[in-house]
Amino acid sequence: MKAYWVARSKIIDPENYKKYTDLVPDIIQKYSGKILARGGDHEILEGTKEFHRFVIIEFPTIKHGKKCWESEDYQKASSNRKNGSGKVDLILVEAGDKTH
Repeated sequence: MKAYWVARSKIIDPENYKKYTDLVPDIIQKYSGKILARGGDHEILEGTKEFHRFVIIEFPTIKHGKKCWESEDYQKASSNRKNGSGKVDLILVEAGDKTH
């Protein structure tokens, strides 16, 4: 079943954050991920307005998404934002309706 990375971010140092965003698409592709939305126009309907960049990435399964996040390549790339260049909430969620 498909799964999605859902990320919201606040860029603090655009130049250093770009070092992260330049590397990520190739890493995601290695794990069969597909970028569905990345930094486009948005409107916050409810919730905090702290974040101003939103990303949605589709993976074939939740395992693919987790392996991508755990990968050495991704962890190395994300160090470019974890050093204070940005603040990110990243959620991995499986597709489907599990409310019943």
